[in-house]
Amino acid sequence: MPIANKKYKEAILYLCAQLDGEIRGKKKLAKLLYYLDFDHFEKNHKPITGDTYKALPMGPFPEAMTKIIEQLTRAKKLSVTLEKEYENEKYNPTEIYKCQGEPDISVFDKEERATLKRVVKLYGRLNGKQLEDLTHAEAPYVATAPKEKIAYELAYYRGTDFKHA
Repeated sequence: MPIANKKYKEAILYLCAQLDGEIRGKKKLAKLLYYLDFDHFEKNHKPITGDTYKALPMGPFPEAMTKIIEQLTRAKKLSVTLEKEYENEKYNPTEIYKCQGEPDISVFDKEERATLKRVVKLYGRLNGKQLEDLTHAEAPYVATAPKEKIAYELAYYRGTDFKHA
């Protein structure tokens, strides 16, 4: 499945803009993108970004996310800073993603915009660890061997309630 490059970039900018202009942590951004794609796939039979997710120890991780973030930072649409939150040496600094402008939501259709809003509402205020715990309990992650590609079709086994949010 090809990556929807423009939608991917605008989705990151949208999520960032809706969450007070920043997303704190690579893990959080990765999980928000997972919910964006897997919620949309479960309801509409197609993802939004088209990225491939791997079952990593901290949960689903989108393979193209790092490349897309680099493109956004080069274009000066997103800034990434590192913040050391813990004095303990074993913790890596937190990556803080900040919007440098407004997202172009015209690239999304009505259903995609609804999914974006839903992800912000349901998952946007959770931290990376809370999102990691949620994804670890879901069928797509549970049914996938470590470090393997997570099949989008496993989203159908989540039983998501789309009546709320």
